[in-house]
Amino acid sequence: MKNLFLYLLVFTFMVACSEKETKNTMTISGQVKGLKKGKLYLQHIPDSVLKVIDSLEIDGDGHFEFKTEIESPEIFYLYLDKKDFNEVNDRITFFGEPGVITLNTVWNAFDTKAKIDGSESNKKLEEYRKVMSRFNKTNLEILQAAYDPENVNDSLKMDSIQRASDKNMKRGYVFALNFALNNSNSHIAPYIAVKEVKDANRVYLDSIMNTLSPEVANGKYGKELQTFLEN
Repeated sequence: MKNLFLYLLVFTFMVACSEKETKNTMTISGQVKGLKKGKLYLQHIPDSVLKVIDSLEIDGDGHFEFKTEIESPEIFYLYLDKKDFNEVNDRITFFGEPGVITLNTVWNAFDTKAKIDGSESNKKLEEYRKVMSRFNKTNLEILQAAYDPENVNDSLKMDSIQRASDKNMKRGYVFALNFALNNSNSHIAPYIAVKEVKDANRVYLDSIMNTLSPEVANGKYGKELQTFLEN
């Protein structure tokens, strides 16, 4: 009888805890290997200002967990204050969504070694970034050539560099627009439209909006794109 009572007590507790979570609950947990002391912040931009959702003091153990309610997938940030007075490479950007997300990384390569699982939207974001990084790398190479003393005073070379820059930028825009159009059932599509290529021709932005699935169109970035086009 005593064991039965204990079982019912535990069961009731588990049910009560589970009831606190809803279909819109995002749980993000993981480990920052090697981190002995610091503070983790879960952040997002609900409107136009970066806001802290929750924070956790790390003292001797790099494991962490955050829970928050979200209406639809959106960009979140995990910021690590290592108390070293240096904010470089201390913020991880990821696409959060309802469900369980795991994020593991290391303290001395916090943003570059992050591995994120459990978010389909973030998989699309990583896929998009992987290709865009090539255009960004080419752009840096072009900028270096533009500031090379041997090229600065050579008008023909500078014209060639400018054409290469324009071509690279155009290719980047074309890729971003096509990626959005080809992923209309993912929240990455309106995100790219309003955050990456907002100044593109309205015809292309309209095309992205018109191809979005109902769920995506009613999400955070789908609504932002609709408002942007209306205004």
